Amino acid sequence: MNFIRPAKDYSFYGQTTSLCETCLRLVPAKILIEGDDVYYLKRCPDHGAQKTLIATDAAYFKSCKDYLKPGDMPLKFQSRTHYGCPYDCGLCPDHEQHSCLALIEINEECNLTCPVCFADSSPARSKNRSLAEVDAMLETLVESEGQPDLVQISGGEPTVHPQILEILRLAKSKPIRHIMLNTNGVRIARDKEFVAALADLKPGFEVYLQFDSLERGALENLRGADLRRVREDALANLERAGISTTLVCVVKKGVNDHEIGAIVRHALTYSCVRGVTFQPVQDAGRNLDFDKNRDRVLLTDIRCGIGTSGVFDAADVIPLPCNPDAIAIGYGLRDGANVMPITRLIPKDELLSSVPNTISFERYPELKNRLFDLLSLASSGERTKSVLGDLLCCLPQVEVPSDLGYDKIFRVVIVQFLDRFNFCIASVKRSCIHFVTAEGKIIPFDTYNLFYRNGLAEKLREQARVPT
Repeated sequence: MNFIRPAKDYSFYGQTTSLCETCLRLVPAKILIEGDDVYYLKRCPDHGAQKTLIATDAAYFKSCKDYLKPGDMPLKFQSRTHYGCPYDCGLCPDHEQHSCLALIEINEECNLTCPVCFADSSPARSKNRSLAEVDAMLETLVESEGQPDLVQISGGEPTVHPQILEILRLAKSKPIRHIMLNTNGVRIARDKEFVAALADLKPGFEVYLQFDSLERGALENLRGADLRRVREDALANLERAGISTTLVCVVKKGVNDHEIGAIVRHALTYSCVRGVTFQPVQDAGRNLDFDKNRDRVLLTDIRCGIGTSGVFDAADVIPLPCNPDAIAIGYGLRDGANVMPITRLIPKDELLSSVPNTISFERYPELKNRLFDLLSLASSGERTKSVLGDLLCCLPQVEVPSDLGYDKIFRVVIVQFLDRFNFCIASVKRSCIHFVTAEGKIIPFDTYNLFYRNGLAEKLREQARVPT
């Protein structure tokens, strides 16, 4: 007698630790691949099985592991490992990555009440941090990093802080490579004197401008107001002042995910814009009427959307080696509205080197030819070179002609923060985007919004394993 054994309708790819979507307790999760889709199958002893889609491109999902590289460690940890991740933030010695990007929240007040806000900010919240508090937070980061790569002054809406310019000048006085102002653009749209003061902070200063949509309905859904004119006026003022700007777009399925390509193209109509960062909605803070099955958009979805822009192909957007599951990047060389993608031209072994390295473009003919095409350089004669790599986060430094500066770079970035749906203990250990707190802690963005901003960590610690 012949027996035919039944086969599963999925491939069991592996196992991780995730969160129960009801109680946020740590639970085991199987990683299942069904065709092109990747799921977590979680089991909570109290709330049963939960199956959640985490990627829509299985090949890309699996390729992320090929980009893993040794992490860069901070100079100092601020806490010890006791309860286990994610209850010891931070940073504790069990964390696997330093602060590539650190956020300093200087207030809770905002001049908007967005339906989507991980910080739950509003005009009703009036707390402002003092200059002394902000100085202490910056010093915590400098002590941890030595020379921090990138600091974002954030909130709330930081431009409503009465000492915002003093805070930005204070940050500029520290040994920090690059300062960003994270803003909704309302004050920048209305206050030209303020914009002129921001221009005095150049170089090494950039505006991180909220820019979610070109459409009224999407802005009302995400921000509670039609902000199209505000965004237009803000960008016009930044363009006139020549202030480097990154557009940041929070993406919600069925609301603005169809605009991804259009937003990339729109960004290229401004010479001051250095790129676009796309962030799927993180289910944290205030996230009104959010439905897991209706509203979640994934990193892999956005990567495909970028591929419709006519600027980058999806293949130009690769996993970021320091945290490949959560961040994807594509860099290009810009000539006006024309962009020549270069990220996929950098060999993978160079990307993954644990030793700081500089790539001479002479070694890579295709990269060299694209540089020459962009800059209309002759192929002969002596050329001076400068190093561009300081601006390419977690990528090798690339020697380029001295004509090529920051204004010739255009990037797309996808940052998928973890929440109760896609939480993965391995990914959170590799988080490189961190909040610096007034208590002298440095806490990953994901765990801060899930557990620490709301005080939930204290309640969950008693359920965690305590070493004997």
